[in-house]
Amino acid sequence: MSDTFPPIREELRGIEPYGAPQLPSDRVPVQLNVNENPYGPSDACLADIAASVTDAARTLNRYPDREFVALRTALASYLSRDVAGEITPAQVWAANGSNEVMLQVLQAFGGPGRTALSFAPTYSMYPEYARDTHTRWLAGHREDDFSLDLDSARALVEAEQPEVVLLPSPNNPTGTALPPEAITVLCEAVGQRGVVVVDEAYGEFRRTGVPSALELLSSHRNLVVTRTMSKAFAGAGLRLGYLAADPAICDAIRVVRLPYHLSAVTQAAALAGVRHAPELLGKVDELRAERDRTVAWLRDQGFTAADSDANFVLFGQFDDRHAVWQGLLDRGVLIRETGPDGWLRVSVGTADEMIAFQKALMEVTG
Repeated sequence: MSDTFPPIREELRGIEPYGAPQLPSDRVPVQLNVNENPYGPSDACLADIAASVTDAARTLNRYPDREFVALRTALASYLSRDVAGEITPAQVWAANGSNEVMLQVLQAFGGPGRTALSFAPTYSMYPEYARDTHTRWLAGHREDDFSLDLDSARALVEAEQPEVVLLPSPNNPTGTALPPEAITVLCEAVGQRGVVVVDEAYGEFRRTGVPSALELLSSHRNLVVTRTMSKAFAGAGLRLGYLAADPAICDAIRVVRLPYHLSAVTQAAALAGVRHAPELLGKVDELRAERDRTVAWLRDQGFTAADSDANFVLFGQFDDRHAVWQGLLDRGVLIRETGPDGWLRVSVGTADEMIAFQKALMEVTG
């Protein structure tokens, strides 16, 4: 058999698939590596999901609502809590996780001869979306405190003229939120030739007084704000991401979406989740407080910890971060080896999980 089998695209040959380590809980009891919400749905929410899925199953012989109108209406109502006006269902789009949302954005607005731009360190999937859509990928750089120098960022956008700018806020892996003026500067620099995507996967965890980019939707027609039910909504296994944008942007994404891409089961479960939003989001304040305690504790121990508006903390700096990561794993604590060299990222878990993390870290580095 030829060494070139299978006949994969040449630029993909030898590349390892994306993914954080997944290890059994009986081997690693404290898993703080993929920014999950450690608190699952309540019995009441589970009962609603089960009943809703059962109802959806009665018509599984039929295709689901291709436009998922009920879900878009519910998500628009939920997002409207973060704006002074109203977000309408026509401004909302959803897909199987924010990963698929982002891929659809790149399919619609990227492509051969087009450029996608972000500022490193940033989410490691972004260049993969660009690669998969044959979009040129370009990364500018953040400052030492992971903020953006707005003059430099504007100059880069004006020089490179990207069609897609990807701005996670809070940023992954650093946890850094962008101020509204940064979003405005980049939306104006991109203009009508492209879109600016503010990825708010961790938006519900932002600190008090930190605004959402949703507030700027009415001011910038080229702005897209994405969210997910994987994090604050405790729905990582659900796989439901969504965006808010000008209706024309949603219409453009319809062109590239696969037919009936959201199953009836996904729609039913997601709708039940939105109905229980107050309950599912009830642990957000507790997780934010635990995050802030973790940042303070790390700094008290002499580590560097980045300010975070997410449900994780980037900390360091280590001469051999892999050795620290492995030492934690050997003690039953799994975190993430990601971000700039010398840094590690820990998701915020329960109070007991964070105590276990602290104990293991002191043993490894003490």
